[in-house]
Amino acid sequence: MRITGGILKGRVIKCPDGIIRPAMDKMRESVFAIIGDLTGANFLDLFSGSGTIAIEAVSRGATSVELVEKDRIKRSTIISNVAVTEEELGNRINCHFIPVELFLERCKNKYDYIFCDPPFPYKFHFELIETIAKRNLLKKDGKVMIHRPAEKNMIDKIINLSLFDRRIYGRSIVDFYINDKG
Repeated sequence: MRITGGILKGRVIKCPDGIIRPAMDKMRESVFAIIGDLTGANFLDLFSGSGTIAIEAVSRGATSVELVEKDRIKRSTIISNVAVTEEELGNRINCHFIPVELFLERCKNKYDYIFCDPPFPYKFHFELIETIAKRNLLKKDGKVMIHRPAEKNMIDKIINLSLFDRRIYGRSIVDFYINDKG
């Protein structure tokens, strides 16, 4: 896998052992094109896998990035991938190795962007976005994206989050929600 844009464009990222479905380069490039400029933004990468989305966010200008991954098998690869970016850009990615649901329950921060890429068998896509809305984890006009299988349906409005874009990438879909209440 390679970083598709920003300062680290072209950088190779290691893929961890275990079960992983890395975000396709084309999909990542498209998602970040829709998001736009990340300069000065804070970004949360949930179900991080290899850390690629978090590294992509830093590469494109996000100044504060957190990633969450519970699978201990992926830990050493994530730390290795993040360390390479820290050498070049400074320490801007904070790693949390706990279940996403626990992280969201404890989280006190607000984010400009949250990217959710749960494993495709995950059954709680709606509940995940609902938790983000209920806990008020997005800043006003903040955006949350969720990568899901095409057969898993999502609704257009979840509390204060409104669907503003939906992109189809083969068997998978990315839904883009915006916090329209603040």
